[in-house]
Amino acid sequence: MKVDVRSPEVTESSLPDWAFPPPGGFTAEDLDRIPQLPAHTELIDGSLVFASPQASFHMRAVELLMIALRRAVPADFRARREMSVVLGKRQRPEPDVSVIHASAEHSPEQTAYRAEDVVLVVEVISPESESRDRDRKPALYAQAGIKHFWLVENQSGRPAIYVYELDPLARSYVLTGIHHDRLKLSAPFDLDVDLTEIDSL
Repeated sequence: MKVDVRSPEVTESSLPDWAFPPPGGFTAEDLDRIPQLPAHTELIDGSLVFASPQASFHMRAVELLMIALRRAVPADFRARREMSVVLGKRQRPEPDVSVIHASAEHSPEQTAYRAEDVVLVVEVISPESESRDRDRKPALYAQAGIKHFWLVENQSGRPAIYVYELDPLARSYVLTGIHHDRLKLSAPFDLDVDLTEIDSL
């Protein structure tokens, strides 16, 4: 007997309501109101952006930086992973890692931070989000006034970290260094990370 295993046809009526953006696009507040929205959904230019399955390098790079940042941040800062940041009415990206002012924590149910609460954002490049990670998201972070931005590249399984600081007049980032085996910085605070430790994670 032959069994038809084709997927059922996707029709407009079978899609959830949030699959259809409202006029003008979604707003940052909509992400907290849409039922059954997939985890780690971002809002870029009023459009929903969904997360793809995470690669091993991406997960380990984030873990390496989180361990280092939690050890290094001063008492009035906190390191966070995968928490969205409201940059404007239709902009709510979710950096892989961020450092915030401790005063930005308001409740255990909090789902986002404001741009002015954030001192550092980090994006680990994924193949499916490369253009957003390299171009659109850094531009949005800079326009929102976030002072420090790191971009993490996969170079043969090891992280290469491009460190940027904000030019406040141009509202754009300036490259201050590229770090391969060791990340040693004095801003936004003292930090010294052996990037080769990713091999043991």
